[in-house]
Amino acid sequence: MPPVIDAWIQHPTPAFLSDPMFATVRRWSGTDQVPSEIPLSFTTAALESANVERGLVSAWHGPQGVMISNDEVAGWVAERPDRLSGIASVDLSRPMDAVRELRRAVNELKMVGVRILPWLWETPPDDRRYYPIYAACIDLGVPFCLQVGHAGPLRPSEPGRPIPYLDQVACDFPELVIVGGHIGYPWTEEMLALATKYDNVYIDTSAYTPKRYPSALVEFMKGRGRKKVLFGTNWPMIPPAKALGQLDLLGLDDETAADFLAGNARRVFGLP
Repeated sequence: MPPVIDAWIQHPTPAFLSDPMFATVRRWSGTDQVPSEIPLSFTTAALESANVERGLVSAWHGPQGVMISNDEVAGWVAERPDRLSGIASVDLSRPMDAVRELRRAVNELKMVGVRILPWLWETPPDDRRYYPIYAACIDLGVPFCLQVGHAGPLRPSEPGRPIPYLDQVACDFPELVIVGGHIGYPWTEEMLALATKYDNVYIDTSAYTPKRYPSALVEFMKGRGRKKVLFGTNWPMIPPAKALGQLDLLGLDDETAADFLAGNARRVFGLP
């Protein structure tokens, strides 16, 4: 197995995991009862058991406030810098505060990107409030990460549709590195079109196991999209070992598999 970088994970704190909006996710994953304490080793052990060399662990900020703070994530990274890198989140409702917090997260906390979830805010990524954050990402040299496709939690899915919303962003900010997580289903073809059209648009496969990857995505990975797709799980939704155990179903050659599993993420996020 070549090196593996998981482009989208969370360390699930009890408060985060028990949020009512994740009822569907808990049902899919078979998590009926949320424990009162979840040690960091729960997450790092899942990475280690699958030989994942690094997980990009995400903070969460939504309209209701902080769900997983940037400082919490930075603390976990400080505890396991050999295994984790941090992805920040910021308050979309206060764009200039968001820019200041993003600068702090990158410059002081050494985070390697920012993630905002359009479904969580019920606001597509071409909304004017995102634009100062995009400019800050370019200035700081970090990717902007988001969810594309339908929303698993009980929120509307339309903000995750790639065209026209993300298409407009990529057109307005050609220097912005964009990583669209969760493939984009059921609008996979739209997401593949954007990754083909724009040099700096990428896709990560989080929230899907390989046997559920749309055939169009697999063909893209084998051809013109070999440098465009990053492996991800959305742990704890999908254990890395489960996803990697299905890798052979994709029929990737060794070079393509190496790019998909680690090479593309290492380049996009500037990882060692």
